[in-house]
Amino acid sequence: MDILGLIVDLFTNADHFLVSLATDYGTLIYVAMFLIFFLETGFVVMSFLPGDSLLFVAGTVAASGTASPGIIMLAVALGAIFGNSVGYATGKWLGNKIYDGSVSWINPKKLSTAHDFYVKHGGKTILLARFVPIVRAFAPLIAGAARMNGLRFELFSGAGAVLWAVSIIGAGYLFGNIPFIKNNLSLILVLGIVAAILGPVLVGLAWKALQKHQAAKKAALENK
Repeated sequence: MDILGLIVDLFTNADHFLVSLATDYGTLIYVAMFLIFFLETGFVVMSFLPGDSLLFVAGTVAASGTASPGIIMLAVALGAIFGNSVGYATGKWLGNKIYDGSVSWINPKKLSTAHDFYVKHGGKTILLARFVPIVRAFAPLIAGAARMNGLRFELFSGAGAVLWAVSIIGAGYLFGNIPFIKNNLSLILVLGIVAAILGPVLVGLAWKALQKHQAAKKAALENK
């Protein structure tokens, strides 16, 4: 098995990566999907792994009959749930140390973005964050540090993981055979990675602009 080649394909040619696993190694595609999404949320240092775009590509691969969409959805959902549980336990163990800079492997800027998201949405963050790249990797850590109720966390985590996996893999499965999409899967993956990097930044800028607008509107009303 060409491990290095498969890793390169994961980031540059995801359709080839998944098809190679499914055709050459059979059920290994399901193990790989579980591990990728377990690592993405279980260990924040792995948050760079491709998320939404890889799910969509997985759906398109399943649409070709190479793999079972249902089993891929199950593998991804379970990986995300178990990964969240590890992140939650890590955050609970570290407590406020995640904020004081003493933990070198925690990116403070990404942590701050996820923390603001958690403060705004509360427990629903665990469900909503599943659809927000980077934030989803840090949200369980913050929930654990905040001592969020464990059962409540797992309920939100499970719901978010299932909804996320089914919706995005399902979209890839339904639309994957459209010629333009089928012929540009690598481009879709690249665009997905770019969106993962720029998405939180754009959301943050939009939120600040909205707050500024609301503050100006409130000030104008007070001055009347």
